[in-house]
Amino acid sequence: MKFGTKVIHAGIEPDPTTGAIMTPIYQTSTYVQEAPGVHKGYEYARTQNPTRTVLENNLAALENGSSAICFASGLAAMDSILKLLNPGDEVISTDDLYGGSYRIMTKVFAKYGIGFTFAGIGDIPTLDALITPKTRMIWVETPTNPMLNVIDIKAVCDHVRGKNILVCVDNTFASPYLQNPLDLGADLVVHSATKYLGGHSDVIHGAVITRNEEIAGQIRFLQNAVGAVPGPQDCFLILRGIKTLHIRVERACQNAQKIAAYLKAHPKVSKVYYPGFPEHPGHEVAKKQMKMFGAMVSFDLQGNNEDNARKVLSNTHLFSLAESLGGVESLIGHPASMTHGSIPREERLKVGLTDSLIRLSVGIEDVDDLINDLEMALQKI
Repeated sequence: MKFGTKVIHAGIEPDPTTGAIMTPIYQTSTYVQEAPGVHKGYEYARTQNPTRTVLENNLAALENGSSAICFASGLAAMDSILKLLNPGDEVISTDDLYGGSYRIMTKVFAKYGIGFTFAGIGDIPTLDALITPKTRMIWVETPTNPMLNVIDIKAVCDHVRGKNILVCVDNTFASPYLQNPLDLGADLVVHSATKYLGGHSDVIHGAVITRNEEIAGQIRFLQNAVGAVPGPQDCFLILRGIKTLHIRVERACQNAQKIAAYLKAHPKVSKVYYPGFPEHPGHEVAKKQMKMFGAMVSFDLQGNNEDNARKVLSNTHLFSLAESLGGVESLIGHPASMTHGSIPREERLKVGLTDSLIRLSVGIEDVDDLINDLEMALQKI
């Protein structure tokens, strides 16, 4: 089954009771049993919900996994993965990553005796030098947030194979349409389904996908034991959004390519971060492991002037100044004060995340209108 068919049909059947083509919202907290322990597969809605079951089956198919486990948010999904670790274990992570991921690692799990090292792990010799007998997980974002570095997933997985080290890939920026980390050797994939999977900026959601049934069982246990589960309407909204995932992401990627080229040629822009440029250091890897180059673009202004950046951020109209990404509408953001504010400034600067960096989540509007919107804002400086 091709991807465009999977998003609409994989794991989804008409409702057996009514024939409804859309999966119903099973808005219930509990299920009636015929006798103690005799039921129809559902006991309590924290543990199972039919709407969630359909979504999990669909997500597993999209990532070519065998199991998907859904959560109330991307960070709740990440929390479950990190709970696979024990005190004394160590994690090596990309040094450019979402601020919330950095925060949960350093402010929540570090105090329980789990060690975290942040580095540019796209360089395999660098990664190799960081691995110790205590290393139990490699955390990969690719493309990274917000500098859009590209990590060779297969190279990382091949390097640690047989070393009792899990490789987890945050695939939020790419979506399953552009990239399938499990096919490249990863053990786990995590999504903030809030973003491209939902696609309409109207729901918070997260998911973990794997082919390892032992790991899936552990994470499903945590899903139930900890209880950070999504409601049935949230699951319904993600299912609804997924049906147009391939169309939305393709259009957004096409728009991003044109916007990146426009910004690159603009005299007021000093640097554009976008994997689609041949000179981007991760371009060849991106060509190999992604279908397209994504719909995220970051850029800096001439002089790296934060005041000028704020003028641009406050003077767009179609690009809305807001957190998040991956919706049908275009967003503009200031990572230093918004999505990455929880990362110390000195750490941000090490990866090139300046106080003037601007991040775009390019939507599916007419690209000429988007370019005109940016041009009018850039004229303010």
